[in-house]
Amino acid sequence: MAEATQTQDEISRRDFLQIAWAATGALTMLAGGGLALNFFAPKVVAGEFGGVFELGAVDDFPLGSVTPITNGRFYLVRQQDGGFVALYQKCTHLGCAVPWEPENGQFVCPCHASAFEMSGDVLNPPAPRPLDRFPVILSDGMVSVDTGERIERDHTSTDDAVYSTEVQS
Repeated sequence: MAEATQTQDEISRRDFLQIAWAATGALTMLAGGGLALNFFAPKVVAGEFGGVFELGAVDDFPLGSVTPITNGRFYLVRQQDGGFVALYQKCTHLGCAVPWEPENGQFVCPCHASAFEMSGDVLNPPAPRPLDRFPVILSDGMVSVDTGERIERDHTSTDDAVYSTEVQS
């Protein structure tokens, strides 16, 4: 009679196979989930949208200039007082790309005629708020912009601009 019953330490072949298949399935699901997360995670690469753009020396950008950075989807604005602002080129109304019109000195949306000042402030609705901006980093006389952090704003401010602390000769 003792031969017909199974002891507590032994496992049947059926139970072993069920545990092995369950473990294999769990590992497969875990690996698939990891691949899916990696696929959907944003790829941050320097010099591409979502990454940091190193644009050059402070002196490369004249006062009162607007420089389009096409692959970054933004404009680097050098204000008359020397401050830098990086403006997202996406209209805050419906998201159209907003070109700079140097003859008018403003950004004008081709979709619904919203117009924006050089600072990004709304001149002509229907845009509900100023153009979004990106952080500008000035370090060792070089200008960089981080497009991974879009800053939404409901008004413009003098604090939006970043200034070089280095003495210009």
